[in-house]
Amino acid sequence: MTEETPGFDEQQPDVPSGATSDDAEPKAASSAKEEGAAPAGDATQSAGLTAQLDQVRTALGERTADLQRLQAEYQNYRRRVERDRVAVREIAIANLLTELLPVLDDIGRAREHGELVGGFKSVAESLETVAAKMGLQQFGKEGEPFDPTVHEALMHSYAPDVTETTCVAILQPGYRIGERTIRPARVAVAEPQPGAQTVKPAEESGKAKGVAQGEAGDAGEGKDSGGPEEG
Repeated sequence: MTEETPGFDEQQPDVPSGATSDDAEPKAASSAKEEGAAPAGDATQSAGLTAQLDQVRTALGERTADLQRLQAEYQNYRRRVERDRVAVREIAIANLLTELLPVLDDIGRAREHGELVGGFKSVAESLETVAAKMGLQQFGKEGEPFDPTVHEALMHSYAPDVTETTCVAILQPGYRIGERTIRPARVAVAEPQPGAQTVKPAEESGKAKGVAQGEAGDAGEGKDSGGPEEG
């Protein structure tokens, strides 16, 4: 009778029922592949995040540019509105003062004739003060050179004592608001007489010749009178 010695039986690996030892090898290989594929998945995910970040940055830049453009357009709009408002105000003031110019002309004529007295004088001066505060300026003086941009010539003449076209009389004063002329000064002008520049030198040369002849005559008389005294 043979006795079996415990512990000498070869141990076999645990194999699930219905599976052979050949099935265990593919499972081990697949687990190894999964472990190797893990770093590759992380790289793909990182690349995707980088692409999304680039898209966000691009969208942010576009929105910032849109905001800056919108802000610039708004600033231009504000400046344009302010400029238009000032222009409309100046036009309204100019239209109002243009209607008052005949009244100011009457006040000026009354002042020249000494009729600006009493209460009428106070009212007239108050009106002129208000017009000046609104920017109305009077211009046009006798003796100033004629400027067709601010003067309107109603009368024309020649004068020997002028060297250029000159305003010799102010028929109606001109008015302006700032740099804008709302009525030119209506004046009488005088020009130099034709040929005055050529006649004047001839007269001067004739006078000089006469003076020279007179001096020569005086010198001759001195010689004649001196002869007998020496003898």
